[in-house]
Amino acid sequence: MKDHKLRNLLLGLLFDGIGMLSFVIPGIGEFSDVIWAPLAGWLMTRLYKGKIGRTAGAITFIEEMLPGLDIVPTFTIMWLYTYVFKSFRKEKIISAK
Repeated sequence: MKDHKLRNLLLGLLFDGIGMLSFVIPGIGEFSDVIWAPLAGWLMTRLYKGKIGRTAGAITFIEEMLPGLDIVPTFTIMWLYTYVFKSFRKEKIISAK
């Protein structure tokens, strides 16, 4: 699990960076989103399995397709949700018992 945690963080940072590159090249950026959005959605489903991965993939696709939202680090947010917030919630539930 530790290997997947670090791997998913590094890949997520890379993919968020790729998604933000469309701001660097004006005009071409929005065209690149047409290619990047479905790829980013698919990559999200590969990094995070199951229903949560499919949901995150759909959100990533929509976020990448909408103009101006490329700055949102969706992969990093998903990593935080999966490995930080979800773990914290589990610990809180266990300690409450």
